[in-house]
This record gives sequence, C-alpha cells and structure tokens, in this order.
Amino acid sequence: MLPACRTAGDGFTIPTFDIVPSDVEGFMDELWEFQSAFHDCFSRSEPRAHFFDYLVGQCSALKRKSIEPMALHVEGGTVRGLQRFISDVTWDDEHMLWNYHQLVAEAMGEPDGILMFDETGFVKKGKDSVGVARQYCGPLGKVENCQVGVFAGYASRQGYALVDKRLFLPEVWCTEAYAARRAQCKVPPEVTFQSKPQLAATMLQAIVREGLLPFKYVVADCLYGNSPGFLDAVDACVGVTTLVAIPSETRCWLQRPRTEDRLYTYKGEVHSKCVVIAPTTAPLSVAAVAASLPASSWYRRQVSQGTKGPIVYAFARQRVTLCKDGLPERTVWLVIKRTLRAEPTYSYYISNAPASTPLRTFVWLSGLRWAVEQCFEEGKTELGMAHYEGRKYPGWHHHMLTTMLAHFFLWHLKLRLGKKSAGADGVPDTDHIGRGLTPAEV
Repeated sequence: MLPACRTAGDGFTIPTFDIVPSDVEGFMDELWEFQSAFHDCFSRSEPRAHFFDYLVGQCSALKRKSIEPMALHVEGGTVRGLQRFISDVTWDDEHMLWNYHQLVAEAMGEPDGILMFDETGFVKKGKDSVGVARQYCGPLGKVENCQVGVFAGYASRQGYALVDKRLFLPEVWCTEAYAARRAQCKVPPEVTFQSKPQLAATMLQAIVREGLLPFKYVVADCLYGNSPGFLDAVDACVGVTTLVAIPSETRCWLQRPRTEDRLYTYKGEVHSKCVVIAPTTAPLSVAAVAASLPASSWYRRQVSQGTKGPIVYAFARQRVTLCKDGLPERTVWLVIKRTLRAEPTYSYYISNAPASTPLRTFVWLSGLRWAVEQCFEEGKTELGMAHYEGRKYPGWHHHMLTTMLAHFFLWHLKLRLGKKSAGADGVPDTDHIGRGLTPAEV
C-alpha cells in the first residue's frame, strides 16, 4: 500500500463547460455586441458583416459548418462573399489578436494562470490545401494525409480558451519544389520551416512581449518537453514554472557530473572541447530511474473523480541533470506517474520548479492539459473547427481565429450567467466532459 500524500491538494480548479439552453437569453444581441469589439480590425462594412455572419454560422445548429452551408444559413449570405472574406480579404490579424487577448485577460486572466501548448490534426483528402502532407495526425493516432496546427491555450479559475495558433508547414513545403504551391496558397514569403516546438516557442515569446495574459505555469506534451529550444523559451520567462512530458528514453544523471575544457589540435589549429571528467556513471534513461526508485518514494494520489470512482495514480519525483550530446545540461525535477495496475504504464515529466516545490504541485500540474484538449474537442464537435475547406494560408488562420472567438463567446455567456463547476484538482468529472451549450441548443 503506497502512502497517501500528506498534504491536501494544491493549485486551483478549472471549471467545466456546463451551460444549458435555458440559461441563454438574447443570444443574437449578445453575439452582436461581442463581435463589435473587432470591427476596427476591418476597413470596410462588408467584411464586418461577413465576420458576424461567420460567427453566427459557427454557433448555429448546422451539422456541417463549412462556408457554403453557413452562407446559405444566414439572411442575405453569399457563398462567394464568405469565401472571399475568409481567404482573400485583408484583416488586421495582429490587432484582432490583441483585442481578443484583452477580452480573455478581462474575463479569465489571473496571475497564476496556465499556458498550454499542443497540436491537433485536420484530415484532408486532397493535396492542394496549404501544409497538407502525410504526417502524424493526433486525432486518428496514425500517419494520415492532413494539416496540423499548433495552438496555445489559456486556463484559470474562470475557464479555458485557445489564445493563439500557427499552421505547421512540413519541411517539404519549404523547399523549392513547393514554391508554386506556396504561392498558390498565399504563404507569406517570410514564412520558413519551423518545427512544432519552435512554433510554440514563437507563440510563447509573442504572448510575453504583448503582456496582456498573466500566467505562472506552462504545460505541454513530450514533443515540446524534448525540445531544448522550447525549454529555453520557457526558462527565459522569469518566475514561470513548467511541467512538460518527456519520452521514456530521455537520459539523465542523478548527480551532475563534473566537466572540463580540454584543448586539442586539428589541422594545425588549437580547439577547445568540453568533456565529462572520469570517473562518473553513465547517464540513465528516465525509465531506468523510475525502475530503481524504492517503494518509499512513491505516493498514491487521486487526480480526478470519474464515473466509476476516483482516478488514482502513483507519483514519484527525483532531482536529475539532463544529458544532451553526452554532456550535462539543465538540472530539473523528474516527475513520474504510473498506473496502479498489475502491469503499470508510466508517464514522465520534467519541471524547472525550485528544489523546494512540494509533490502536490506536480500532481496538480500533471492533470491540467485536459483543458486544451477540451478546446479542440469542443471546437471540432460544436463549432466546425475541422470543417474548413479552403486552401490558402490566410484562410486557415482566419478560420481558426473565428473558431477561437466563437468558443470564447460561449465562455463569455457562461461567465455572464455565473455558472461554474469542476472536479477535484482542476480536472473535470468524466461525466461532465462535452456537456454544455451547443449550437443546436442555441
């Protein structure tokens, strides 16, 4: 029997999405007032009208929320007009995001807010849409012909929302062979290849520079935890604590090894090389570290309350120094989570938290990424996030931005109505996931 955590839960709870139809009055008036905050991002009245129509379509009862059914759904709407609005009309995207972040900060912003980074795929049949390629598609769990977007999410005691987005362009799309396709899809000339962690780091740096969204924590999956560049971007944010997943084969030392610079001569020139000083132990995989921990290092901890009872894991932590190219890099907390089955499965995380950080903080942080996953689920099932059929780079970003705004608008209604509920430690009860105000109910 593993010992229970000696201290009560840490952190705060994130509310679930629990609006019901009877809670909503004056929906169209509310939506008109909400979207008017973005009118200064368009230079003419026509795109402002199309912007409202697009949001109405996304929040409608339509089963398919691509441009044609949405255009036919609204009074006076035209398919061509809505297509041009999304793909060809110039928006002041930067100012629009600024206005949006102001609204999120006013409604949800808290000093101990959480930034979440994750990607999601959008299955495509053809080869002409911007960024489409055979690549890993998270929703399908396999390689498929799709687009992939990297997103930043924000969460606090008040709710959760997506706050930025980037389309991932596979490396082949940035080669000369794809120059004509990039031009056809209106990819800006200054856009070059960036990995998904680099896109996430770019969004993080932009959010910090803007200074509107307060946050104290950053969480992400192992794609980002395995990127020194992303970790460097987080470390540059003073006072920010991160918990990011890492692969099981990540190598580390339990004690930081000593190093020294040694001189050597190559082609007649003297060079310096950093080496580990012997004797020292070889770095271990984090999976090997987990296997070596004594039973006294593990604690049972309830993470959430499910429909069949409490969801409990075993947690342990260990200070380690990560290994990069055979040399010691950053010293971090290694946090390990395992199931309580006869044949347990393990999850591994690293954190830049101070050495004095209690275990309960890591347990809490390990259960927070559900919020960004809920953003994807609600955006795709309720708001047509994956229904975009255009091929152009600006159109993809415009569609994703309006989806983010439509999702936040529903949270705006929830906050106005003052309804909040959440499970223990910020994780929703499993029977609450997916509940809420749907377009069909509006």
